[in-house]
Amino acid sequence: MALTILDWFIIALYFFVILAVGFTYYRRASTDVGQFFLSGRSLPWWLAGTSMVATTFAADTPLAVSGIVARDGIAGNWIWWNAALGSTLAVFFFARLWRRAGIVTDVEFAELRYTGRPAAFLRGFRALYLGLPVNFLIMGWVNLAMAKILLVTLGWDRLTAVLVSLAFTGIYTSLSGLWGVVVTDFIQFALAMLCTIALAWFALRLPEVGGIDGLQAALPESTFRFLPTIGTNGIDAVQTIALPLASFIAFLGVQWWASWYPGSEPGGGGYVAQRMMSTQNERHSLIATLWFTVAHYCLRPWPWILVGLASLVLYPDITDREAGYVMVIRDHVPAGWRGLILAGFFAAYMSTIGTQLNWGCSYVINDFYRRFIKSNASEAHYVRASRLTTLLLMILGGIVTFYLESIRQAWEFILESGAGIGLVLILRWYWWRVNAWSEIAAMVAPAIGFAYLKLFTNIVFPNSLFYLVTWTTACWLLVTYLTQPEPLSHLTAFYRRVQPSGPGWRHITDTAHLPAPEPITPMLINWIAGWILVYATLFGVGTILLTSVIAATPYAIAATIAAVTINRNLSKQGWSKRSL
Repeated sequence: MALTILDWFIIALYFFVILAVGFTYYRRASTDVGQFFLSGRSLPWWLAGTSMVATTFAADTPLAVSGIVARDGIAGNWIWWNAALGSTLAVFFFARLWRRAGIVTDVEFAELRYTGRPAAFLRGFRALYLGLPVNFLIMGWVNLAMAKILLVTLGWDRLTAVLVSLAFTGIYTSLSGLWGVVVTDFIQFALAMLCTIALAWFALRLPEVGGIDGLQAALPESTFRFLPTIGTNGIDAVQTIALPLASFIAFLGVQWWASWYPGSEPGGGGYVAQRMMSTQNERHSLIATLWFTVAHYCLRPWPWILVGLASLVLYPDITDREAGYVMVIRDHVPAGWRGLILAGFFAAYMSTIGTQLNWGCSYVINDFYRRFIKSNASEAHYVRASRLTTLLLMILGGIVTFYLESIRQAWEFILESGAGIGLVLILRWYWWRVNAWSEIAAMVAPAIGFAYLKLFTNIVFPNSLFYLVTWTTACWLLVTYLTQPEPLSHLTAFYRRVQPSGPGWRHITDTAHLPAPEPITPMLINWIAGWILVYATLFGVGTILLTSVIAATPYAIAATIAAVTINRNLSKQGWSKRSL
């Protein structure tokens, strides 16, 4: 793809703006670790929520969605749409609790909730496990996607693509900490959305595609379904593209609550929890997470899906369906827009990598180095160590890129290797009996189960989730009842600090003569209304694009009723403004 002087000017301007933001926030990020990793707990909801959305909008996601649509149709997106159930759970059950916890990372939660050597081991192990190998894998597949984009569009080899992309991201992230990350996220999300919408517009207008009508005439009807078709053996046996019903059940019935996945952790966690804890107060934490959930599932995917469908028509014979998305950019975008769309992909890439570097660094420094290696150094020392660690993570994440070939393959590995841990991450907040050994068992069991399935069976994803989740759940529950609960004094202190709701803490409140927990029913109602809001909006937007505005009316009514219900319930609860 040939770029004009205008294209290169737009790309250069984008990089200049991003580096300028990094230098602008250098001094503020240098104050202490709280500023470097949590922006001084002063983020407004719109900035924190948009940062969450931008982080989950990486260079890999449009490409992966194109591959999903080619393989399983629109319904194939349930591999990640299912996580809306967990995201809405995080909004109403966990956003305010994370803000109340007053910790720097979600890994630090281990020693807030548990005691003794098991808690310390859990904190240190999770810090290194998530901050290093898991973080490298995530950065690797995002780097791989960006490398594919630059290979197809500019002809760059993978080494050049990774070096250029990582260098700029590592510089501004190490300089500015989370402040620079969230501010650039806001800019990057706006640019990335503009570019994906523009690309969808260009693709649909091509004579070879013929708009929505042309797509529907050229592709099987099953491609456009939002839900899987029940056919022979639970699979659509007539159409050529369909999501197997068993996969749909695995995604919707198991994956969202059982598996750990970055940005979709059951109970919050990861960089989503980091943004929650960085907000001004509990109200901002809840609204930020709600905005993230709606934008993540309802606003972003349709431009990707439309381009993915167009690529099926334009390039019916290519083997790498993920690359089809990029080929549309290469072959069908006019001059000027090429530079802007490439800048948009750089924006999507950098927003994710910037967060991964800052988030992974927070684990290594706060939860391992500061906790176990050097606990009495100055804040300036930890900030310097954080900047150096950020650059080191950048280099190691780049190396991992050269060992990956498929984005979806990396997604599936993350989901399988953590299958079953999700229930512990939820219940540790709402059931007093969970202890550190429960969580340790839930981390070890899926790794053992995953290795067994790969070595001795032919069971593959997503059917593997049924086996792994059952195995992991049985293991951690058995360990829980075979080990002692946490001391009453520690559980009492945790309850007073975090104030979880529901019957799971009744034993502690009765024993310690504390006020009874608040009822959990209003949160359950909000959660149900939340996922109705998300899915009704998601399918409503899709119906408008693929059918008509009139056909989307039932979805609009359902979304409106759900939104009114949520607002009314939250108003009754006072929309707590308590700030730590």
